[in-house]
Amino acid sequence: MSNSQNVLRKRTGATKEPELPPTQSEDALREEVVWGKTPGGEVFRVPTTHDVLTTLFHPGYHKSHLDLLNLGLLGMQWVIYFMLPRRASQVFFFFYFAFWRGAYDAGLGWVLTKQSKKKWIVREVQRLGWLDSERQPAVRKWIREQLQGKMGKDYDFDELPLEYNTWLLFRQAVDVILVNDFLAYCMFAFSCFRVPEGLSFMVHICRWLGGILLIVFNLWVKTEAHNVVKDYGWYWGDVFFQRGALVFDGVFEMAPHPMYSVGYAGYYGLSLIAGSYAVLFVSLAAHAAQFAFLLFFENPHIERMYGQPKAIAKRTPLVYSLPKTTANAVASSSTGPAIEADPADILATPAVTEGETATETELETEVDMDDAAPHTDKQTKKLSKHQAQPSIASSISSGGGDIHRYRRKAASQHDLLNKYFRRDTVVLKNIDLLRANDFMLAIIITYSLVGAFLPRLSESVMLRLHFLNALTWCSIHYVGLGFILKAQSQNKFLVRHFMKHYHYSSNDGGGAIAEAFTNWKSIYNLSMCMTYVSCIGVVWKTYSIPHDWTVGNELLRHTLGLLLVALHVWASMESFEVIGVFGWFFGDFFMEEFPAHLEYTGIYR
Repeated sequence: MSNSQNVLRKRTGATKEPELPPTQSEDALREEVVWGKTPGGEVFRVPTTHDVLTTLFHPGYHKSHLDLLNLGLLGMQWVIYFMLPRRASQVFFFFYFAFWRGAYDAGLGWVLTKQSKKKWIVREVQRLGWLDSERQPAVRKWIREQLQGKMGKDYDFDELPLEYNTWLLFRQAVDVILVNDFLAYCMFAFSCFRVPEGLSFMVHICRWLGGILLIVFNLWVKTEAHNVVKDYGWYWGDVFFQRGALVFDGVFEMAPHPMYSVGYAGYYGLSLIAGSYAVLFVSLAAHAAQFAFLLFFENPHIERMYGQPKAIAKRTPLVYSLPKTTANAVASSSTGPAIEADPADILATPAVTEGETATETELETEVDMDDAAPHTDKQTKKLSKHQAQPSIASSISSGGGDIHRYRRKAASQHDLLNKYFRRDTVVLKNIDLLRANDFMLAIIITYSLVGAFLPRLSESVMLRLHFLNALTWCSIHYVGLGFILKAQSQNKFLVRHFMKHYHYSSNDGGGAIAEAFTNWKSIYNLSMCMTYVSCIGVVWKTYSIPHDWTVGNELLRHTLGLLLVALHVWASMESFEVIGVFGWFFGDFFMEEFPAHLEYTGIYR
């Protein structure tokens, strides 16, 4: 049993005799053996389970009372669909589907969240004594009969832990919700079915073929997803017990959260076939509710259970290597260093009157330890400029111990100029478009001059100007900045530019890298925002609010447009979540301290 605690999942096999047919025992040996573990540490063998469609509709399987209730609710929907008038059927199934969708996304989401955080379902079963033979023997017997009849021969109700039996009972309730939710949506779509007018025969053929393909694709995604996660993942078994790490491959490598994203393609396929905007908007609302379930329950549960995913730049521990200058400084400091700082870093305020002798607070004080003199303090301390320092005479007359030499470096005008002035732009002199402030200044001046001198133009000419404006910003963002990144990747173009034109106190290039990257981030963000703004300007100049939303394809056009915008926003947010701010601003083009290894997770799968 100790081995089973370390390896929760293993596969066993048996050799097959070629001349004899496989026996029942050999088939059992070749079956997959799955081990589970409760939160309390109890390890058990997970019995074989069957999918809901097989147990519910196959006549050879035993039907529990919950299965009979499920079948009765399904049959009732068909009876109501054929009995009610068309309009009444639409209204009824709209609210009926809303009830089951709410029970799914809101009800199950709330219950599963409490179970994930506090094991609420298991605690309630324990509190009520439903599986306690002494407190509730009748209830326990009824539950035992419902579960025992649905499971196989490898299931033993009395030997399995309470968490697993509670999960089996919970999944039967989930089956009632899921199946009725699906059929209620189909009944609503059937009641809204119509043949759109004004369309050609080929359009109708394409509409039906597209809808059927989306439904088939939906069924394939759901089937493949179930084959990957099994019933354990399908019914959120990890909120009750552990069954080893979940491996997301197959269809999960095609799209993130396929059961909730592309797994709802059938909704839109049925909307195409039904030819109803009502079905389309109900599908969108139901899909949005499913994403809310993913956002507010499933993702937080995954983070609690398996850990929160980190951005690419944070996944690999950093191993820093000291530059040669730093290494030499450390080596020299261990043998009795002379502490020397750059004048531009520790300069004090210059004297008010030119020609006055600089005071001690305006000079740089440096203490050098004599290499030949013995010393006992191995830690070198910098003398603060705000502390009273001994004079030269007092240091010499003190005698004994260390011999201090004072070397004072006066602040030159060159150092002061490079500290407080960095080729600042004076009107347009020294303007540098690779500096973010100068780039913004050029944009403001350009737009101000164009707005001031631009004559009154017609609507068509203004539309062309907006188009040229959007084209210019797209070219700057995707082409211009792309060439700058390429040059930075090949020969450190931006860093070399700043090192050539600006003064830095250190010689290792760290200041130039930081300043180049800071300006790059501002310019990149500005160009991205201006790209969106200029495109919105073109859209606004070409957009007109429809007078009648039911004429033509106005409603469909607006719906698809908003969906694509929402998809773009979602994809951008998911990308930023994976790559982080480091990848968003192409930090690997500038900084070598960060790891170059990339892991494609999330939306990048």
